[in-house]
Amino acid sequence: MPWTINFLVIILIIIALILYLFTKLYRKPMEPRSNKADQDVERFTLDRILEYVKITISSFVNNNLLDMGLSGEEYARRQAIVTELRNAMKNATSGDIQEKIYLKQYIYDLLDRNYGLNEININYIIPFDDLGSLSDQDRFDILLHKYKKKYGFQGLTKLIEKYKLDEPKRVIEDGTVDSYIITSKEIETIYTQEAKNKLDYSDKLNIIVQRIYQQYKGFGVIDEIRDMSIDGVSGGVSGIPTSMQIVEDEIDLMYGMKNLKHPGYQSVWIFFRGKSIHLSFLSFESDIELKRVCQNIYKYDNPGQLTETNGYKVNEMKDGSRVVVVRPPFAESWAFFVRKFDLPNMNLDKLVSSQDMTSAELPREMIKHLMKGAQVTAFTGPQGSGKTSLIMASVKYIYATLTLRIQEMTFELHLRRLYPERNSLAFRETDTIAGQAGLDLQKKTDGSVNILGEVATDPVAAWMIQMSQVASLFTIFTHHATSVRELVWSLRNSLLKTGVFQNERIAEEQVVNAVKWDIHIRKENDGRRYIERITEIIPIKYDFDIFEQEGAFTKGDSLEHKMDSLVELQREMFRRSNGRVWKSQNIIEYRNGEYIATGSISPEKIENMMFNMTREDRNSFELFLNRYWGQA
Repeated sequence: MPWTINFLVIILIIIALILYLFTKLYRKPMEPRSNKADQDVERFTLDRILEYVKITISSFVNNNLLDMGLSGEEYARRQAIVTELRNAMKNATSGDIQEKIYLKQYIYDLLDRNYGLNEININYIIPFDDLGSLSDQDRFDILLHKYKKKYGFQGLTKLIEKYKLDEPKRVIEDGTVDSYIITSKEIETIYTQEAKNKLDYSDKLNIIVQRIYQQYKGFGVIDEIRDMSIDGVSGGVSGIPTSMQIVEDEIDLMYGMKNLKHPGYQSVWIFFRGKSIHLSFLSFESDIELKRVCQNIYKYDNPGQLTETNGYKVNEMKDGSRVVVVRPPFAESWAFFVRKFDLPNMNLDKLVSSQDMTSAELPREMIKHLMKGAQVTAFTGPQGSGKTSLIMASVKYIYATLTLRIQEMTFELHLRRLYPERNSLAFRETDTIAGQAGLDLQKKTDGSVNILGEVATDPVAAWMIQMSQVASLFTIFTHHATSVRELVWSLRNSLLKTGVFQNERIAEEQVVNAVKWDIHIRKENDGRRYIERITEIIPIKYDFDIFEQEGAFTKGDSLEHKMDSLVELQREMFRRSNGRVWKSQNIIEYRNGEYIATGSISPEKIENMMFNMTREDRNSFELFLNRYWGQA
């Protein structure tokens, strides 16, 4: 019965086929669902969203509008949006806050309308509702967003103040030394306390937009920090540089690297009220990201390329911040330094505050009278002590009838922003125009008051001395000297090095006859900044009548006798002055939290200051002298 066997075989084949088809049909709906779920989760990551934003915006601004068949009105509207978006993309990286806000709002609308975000899947991107799954950066971003929403650009300041994060701690080097540092554990503790206030959908999306923006056109993890009202921010200045990995003994080094927890890109520092604070919980994540930030942060106004040949760039940003960028081989790693100036609060009452010290009105009034009295004044002190800020505030008390000419390495004083209605013009050094050439040009610009952002080179120092004597009414400048003696000697040595004078004594006489006052600012380790002293520099003068009465010129009338008399006179002058051609006297000093009046101002200085003042200010100066020194 062959037909029976064939029939059974056919039946079996049909059954197998039915089972196979049934299995395929049963599985078919399940597999796409699983794949789709996986794909949805992958869509909601920062990397995927960043890629989407880049492609979408690029496509929007680069499409040929003529090929879209738009009406005239629609074409003009679309063209205006494209132009505005291109400008925002270009200027947002220069510190322009308004352009940054516009670009972030565009990204917000793009994600909110087109990416399919909702209350549930937005938590796939950052696990906002799962405290244990948040990274240190996530926690900090959420905290900063909350405080910025409440306090604006004072948000970071309020956060630091509330939790006293600027106090020294013993954390680094096995807890053996004090340092200013904010740790991961502190951020976690603070976030736990603040987490009771839940974020709504809009807040979550704003935080995500900021994360996307800072990787797309911003400055990485320091993007929002840079906008805060702090003194500055820097990166790449701690940790182990990548260059240290290239050594002969690679095996030993790699063994050591595995035990090191501080790579060079994990280096974010802020400058807050005179303190350098390490945000150890933040990281650029890679050397490539740190390099990207360094290459973008200095680009405002096209200052030129940062190359291996030049090694560094000094520039400003759109908001007036000063930025310095360095790179290998000039520096051991890529690094940047952003220094900010709080222009709205740039006044003497806030810089020399009565809340911080007693009798703060004493140095404030003295500075005002020095400016009105047209006195050549040096503002000295270490880096970050506030010299530039004090000059910016002091300019307010220079008579507005006088013209201001400023010479700087890079634009920092911003006097046109502070005093836009004054006759003021600033010059800076460029690759082709040295500071000396800029100072020479100032002679031909009708300047009454010359302001030097920093006397840092010998030619500028020598020119400043000459300018103070003949080329302007008076000069104010900053210098890094720590004492009056160092200031005078440094300026004297500059005159000698540049060949203006050959005799050391004569050069020193020129300096003390030019520079009248030294306002020295001090910065303590705890960040406190104050005027340590205001010092008068007094040239030593000789009464030749006394020498004549003592018989110094009675050797005879012959040439030989006159030469002997001159030599003897020089010896006597040198003996009586102990070899010095000047002396100094502290007029105001800071002692134990209080400003006190010490030595009296010399009559010659008083007379010279009053000569340059108006009648009203002379009367005010007389009252000031009488109140503190009993001088009339």
